[in-house]
Formats: sequence, structure tokens, C-alpha cells
Amino acid sequence: MSVTAVLDVGKTNVKLVLFDGSASLWQASMPNRPLAGPPYPHADVEAIWRFLMGGLRQAGVEHAIADIAVTTHGAAMALIGEDDLALPVMDYEFEGVGEVEAEYAPFRPPFAETLSPPMSAGLNSGKQIFYQQRRHPEAFARVRHIVPYPQYFTWRLTGIARNEVTGIGGHSDLWAVRERRLSSLVVGCGWQALFPPPIAAYDVLGPLRPEVRAETGLPDTVRVRAGIHDSNGSILPHLIAFEPPFTLVSSGTWAVIMALGADPGRLDAARDMQAYADVEARPVPAAKFMGGREYAVILDGASPTCSLADAAAVMAAGVLALPSFVPNGGPFPAHPGEIRGTLPAGEGMRAALASLYCVLLTDYLLEALGAVSGPLLIEGSFAANPVYCSLLAALRLGQAVLPSLDSSGTAYGASLLATWPDMPAREPARPAMAYADTESLLGYRAAWRAALPSTA
Repeated sequence: MSVTAVLDVGKTNVKLVLFDGSASLWQASMPNRPLAGPPYPHADVEAIWRFLMGGLRQAGVEHAIADIAVTTHGAAMALIGEDDLALPVMDYEFEGVGEVEAEYAPFRPPFAETLSPPMSAGLNSGKQIFYQQRRHPEAFARVRHIVPYPQYFTWRLTGIARNEVTGIGGHSDLWAVRERRLSSLVVGCGWQALFPPPIAAYDVLGPLRPEVRAETGLPDTVRVRAGIHDSNGSILPHLIAFEPPFTLVSSGTWAVIMALGADPGRLDAARDMQAYADVEARPVPAAKFMGGREYAVILDGASPTCSLADAAAVMAAGVLALPSFVPNGGPFPAHPGEIRGTLPAGEGMRAALASLYCVLLTDYLLEALGAVSGPLLIEGSFAANPVYCSLLAALRLGQAVLPSLDSSGTAYGASLLATWPDMPAREPARPAMAYADTESLLGYRAAWRAALPSTA
């Protein structure tokens, strides 16, 4: 197997991971800290670039890198000028985008066209671009290419600007996912000429620029793949290993639930449901909530570990955590989170309550998506939480819950761009054991659902 280097830009951390087939050979990481501005909060792309160059230089001494792939979080677009960014890559948590909501509304495509729900802050990347054009017209006039965030880094690596559908196909308002074309928003705003032609995520974009080769010491034989949106990178290993229907719960700052084989007709914009475009541009029904962030809010600095006995004590006390504990995304974005009842004494009680909250919200969204058959694949922080996995297995009897403790899931998926559609064999995940007291758990779920706010 040849070695593939993957730059994985998450919202919280940035990693560079080297893979030789299914094995991780080398890894480095750094915190991802956005800059406050001006002109608005934005990604510190120069810090990430320095990290990438230094990592490739260091790793390339010991390993013969043949391919480079990039994966990043979504809701981020790069507006490229002649030889640099015309405007910074906006932090999607920037609330100031809301200033243009009334202006944007007539241009927003209908949900039936894009399967992209209206979202808060800058989580619809089309609204980000609209804001940038309307609030910074002089800088916007210098834009020559608009590409998703992964393709910004591949442009810097190769000098070639291309689009890629997993990046523009996720709650962006920019892509008509079922028709596989740019949306009416792009046409209505006159942006068509700024979007370069799309290529597949696994296509070779080109070789490294001479300046990059000089800085990293890598040879001119290194191939740069087009790159992929992170949630879609997580899907890649499973697209080969499983036949739909199956569902992937990819968790970190966000918990993204992707239901392969589910009916897009069930999607409900009011519940922050959508369709991603997968690596072959096919629609993937999905729902999400800010699971890692909400877990931390409920935890409130307490111990992050708990047991099933702690969860049983929380359920017996009837304590409920109700959404939403962060304002961005999820099926109840307008409802402030609340905890009803008094937690029993004990070190693990807050972690148990947070685990129950994430389990019940996952279960709720699985039913909303119609993801009621086939295995449930759990990746990221939820997979490392045995209480979450055991409780979910009890609620979804008949569906195997398969947690993966591989922390490189997204990066590993991106590494497969170098060999797609071939995939090296990996040890299959073992099913989680279901929580034994199903009756108590079902009663607790009924009480939690009865207390949920309306989505109207």
C-alpha cells in the first residue's frame, strides 16, 4: 500500500494523519482557533497552512507520501482572488450574517429544490456568500473562484481551483442535490462564473506546486486528491462494507446522522433535516444536532464519565434534559435547553444525564428520518461512551449498534480517496450490549418525548 497524508480540519482540532492502507502510521494535531476579525470571525488559514507544511516536511522524511487528501468541516466556503483569498473564510458561528436575512429570503431556493433547511448564523454557506457580497462589495469584486473549504487547501497545494459536490451539497443552499446542479440561488445572484467545474472527491486534482515541493521536500510524483466534506468522508468506508439501508452517526462537535437508503421525501426543514450529496453525488438523508457541544454544556465541568447505574438513578429520579443547549442547529433550535428535576447525588450524574439526552435525541432523529432498519454505525465521541451505546442499543432493538473506537474515522475515510472504490480490510466493530432494563428506559423516553417543545 502507498502512503496517503490526510489534512483533517475539524471545527475544534486540526490533524495531519498518514495512512498505509488501513493502518495509521503518523499523526500530529493542533487546536483550531478562529480569529475574531476584522472583517468578521474567520478561520486562521495561515496557522493551518503552516501546520500542514511543517507536518508534511517532518512526516515526509520518514514516509514515502504518494497522495494527499483534505477533509474539512462544512458550512465554509473560500472566496479566492487572483492569488490569495479575496475575503477570509468565515466562521459559520458568526451571528452577524443574520443582518441580511430579509434581503436573502427572496433569493433562498425552496427546500424542495436544495433539501437545505434555513439555519442560524452562517450555517447556510450560501447566506455567508450573500453577506460577503452585500457587506463587502469591493472585496467581493476581486473574487475569481468560490470553492468549498477542502478545495481551498488543495488549491494552495496545486494552484488548481475546482468544486466538489460533497462540499457544496451540505445545507449550503447552493446545490440542487436531486438534480445534481447548482441551485437557483447561484443563478439568481449571478455567481455561476465564480464556481469552477466540479470534479469527484477522489479525482486527482494535480501535482504539488513547485513552491510547496521546495518547502516540504516532497517529490513531484505526489498526487493531490480533490478533497471531501468531513461527514461524507466518514461514510466512505461503509459505502463498500454495507449495503443500504444503514445509518452512520458521526459525532464530535456535531452529531450528524446520515441514513443511507432512507427516503428523502421524509425530510422536514423545520427539524433541521437535509440531504447531503455523497462522493458519487447521490442524496443522503440526514439530521444533526450539536451533540458534543451540548454534552459539554449539560456536563457543566463535572466528571465526563458515568455508568449504567448512574443512568438508572437519573431515570428513576425522573430528571429530564430538554433541547436545545446551543442555538445552532438541531430539531428545536428556538427552544432554550432546560433541566427539569433534581439530580441525585453522585459524581457521574451529570454525565449520565448528558448521555441520556444525546441518546434520546439520536433516537428521535432516527425515527424522523425513517432509519429504522439496518445497522447503526457509531463513530467519534459517542462511540467512546459505552453508556450511550448500550442505551441506544436497547432503544433500537433489531438494529445492531456498532461503535468504532478508531479516532481517525473521518481522516481514514478521506484517505480512501486515494484508492476509491477499493478499501483495505478492517476488523469489524463488535455490537454494543443493550441496556437490560428496557422497560424503565422506554418509560423514560415516553416522559422525555411528552415534554419536548413543538417544532412549529
